[in-house]
Amino acid sequence: MTPDSFATIANLVKARSGIVLTADKGYMLETRLSGLMKREAIVSLDLLAQKLRDGRSEALLREVVEALTTNESSFFRDGKPFDHLRKILPKLHATRPAGQPIRIWSAACSTGQEAYSCAMILAEMKAQLGNRPFEILGTDLSRDVVTRAREGAFTQFEVQRGLPVQLLVKFFRQEEGKWRISPELRKATRFEERNLLGDHRILGRFDVIFCRNVLIYFDTPTKAQVLGAMASMLTPDGVLYLGGAETVLGITDRLQAIPGERGAYELPQALARAS
Repeated sequence: MTPDSFATIANLVKARSGIVLTADKGYMLETRLSGLMKREAIVSLDLLAQKLRDGRSEALLREVVEALTTNESSFFRDGKPFDHLRKILPKLHATRPAGQPIRIWSAACSTGQEAYSCAMILAEMKAQLGNRPFEILGTDLSRDVVTRAREGAFTQFEVQRGLPVQLLVKFFRQEEGKWRISPELRKATRFEERNLLGDHRILGRFDVIFCRNVLIYFDTPTKAQVLGAMASMLTPDGVLYLGGAETVLGITDRLQAIPGERGAYELPQALARAS
């Protein structure tokens, strides 16, 4: 693959998804795109780059971007954000008018484990939250993983990763060799195909936003763009959760770390009052 071909693919992927492919990631192109190239009878990455330069190759570009997206997820991943969520839900409930739903956005949701983990917490705390309604939205760039998330069906390996047995028994049923989450939680949790670089204002505001382990693939200007957009979509007392290796420091002043809580961020007081 020539440097020009790599630059073509990398620039198109960055423009579409924000993902930065550095020169040392050539192996990843070969590994992740081999199946797609074989199916499309594209014999080399140089030929693939040539086809992608054609403005009519929208469907092919979509598949390339999806193939290069990392879709890693597990139930209650990393633990601490969910512990913090349990702690703040009663506070959010106490400050909301009766009947107003608590809204949670799982951005870059992959196959849905994060969104469903939130749904299980809310269902478990139903009595404590006065039967308050809730809305959970999961979004992802990849059409395939959004389809999987909507199905709510997981393999034995997937449910063994972080899901307590008592929650598996309570909220899942076995169907055709997989574990499917309960209809009630599927109804309360919806999924959409959305690009993090897009305009999401139509979605309204959220009390809680999870955007974890995705900013690590972006450059600083793209991180600032995404974080700024999410800050504008948080309620004044809302919380944004990032991955353990991610931070807002040096990127944006529209969010600040919550003391003592790794990966949890809130609006500074001045911004919260203005909201």
